[in-house]
Amino acid sequence: MALSSIFLPLPLPKLLSSSRSHRLLPVRASSAAPAASASFDLRRYWTSLIADVESELDAAMPMRPPESIHAAMRYAVLPGAGKEGAAKRAPPVLCVAACELLGAPRSAALPAAAALEMLHAASLVHDDLPCFDAAPTRRGRPSTHAAFGTDMAVLAGDALFPLAYTHVIAHTPSPDPVPHAVLLRVMAELARAVGSTGMAAGQFLDLAGATALGEDEVMQVLTKKFGEMAECSAACGAMLGGAGPDEEAALRRYGRTIGVLYELVDDIRSASGNGKMRRNASVLRALGMDRALGIVEELKAQAKTEADRFAGKYGDRVLPLYSFVDYAVDRGFELQDAAATP
Repeated sequence: MALSSIFLPLPLPKLLSSSRSHRLLPVRASSAAPAASASFDLRRYWTSLIADVESELDAAMPMRPPESIHAAMRYAVLPGAGKEGAAKRAPPVLCVAACELLGAPRSAALPAAAALEMLHAASLVHDDLPCFDAAPTRRGRPSTHAAFGTDMAVLAGDALFPLAYTHVIAHTPSPDPVPHAVLLRVMAELARAVGSTGMAAGQFLDLAGATALGEDEVMQVLTKKFGEMAECSAACGAMLGGAGPDEEAALRRYGRTIGVLYELVDDIRSASGNGKMRRNASVLRALGMDRALGIVEELKAQAKTEADRFAGKYGDRVLPLYSFVDYAVDRGFELQDAAATP
């Protein structure tokens, strides 16, 4: 079977005209969000959420026998002391922000937010393995397999997946404020995102060399490998916050767009010497810098359009969504610095 025949349809936005400058150009701000980025302190919001998420994660993973597995699990999930030790925690932050946008309490989303970080960390542990990317470091320190051995890394990743699901079931406040039916939908969404049609499919396509093909295939890899987790994060927050079908659909589109945007900007920054080196430079080789910059601009505008749908009804609660878009492009602060701010 030809590789191209397994790609799922992907609604790509119409690309803007190519830029001739290798820098990220600003997109005109939406009229629904005047001065959103300037009026909202994303840095403070993000770091306040990280503290809650870290506490949730630490309590969810106590040291217990077999200690080798649990030590590797904690190492993979909890931040270290390296230069990039303060993990960004983007999936849980996006989940909580979507939930709070709709007026639900943060406590409704925290267990799912922690579970998303467990799933994200497990995917990174497996992604770094010698049979995949063979990455020696992660977040500024040795990757899990480099620190604990390949066998313990595989087991740690395997154990984090079920721990994520059991944590959601055991700790989400249900049936009040989260109905049992919503809790079941969240569980199904988590499983879908990491399964054979979600992130696992993205990893397969990457291994199969899809980024060496055409633009559609490259965008499919980015969507499956990185957009799925962000879409799942926003969707879970939407469900836990009591979103209606249209609101959930808009937050799904928003999350998926943010995930692809964030990763594509990472690749551009790396190729431009403004970020850490990455192995998937083939994304830029396939797209070309000008084309990649055009896609960034379109994704940024698309994400803000989805956020616009909430501005009239929810007012200032939508500002985190606008600010996430700007941060995905300009990276205006470092999380390890922000984590030290009182």
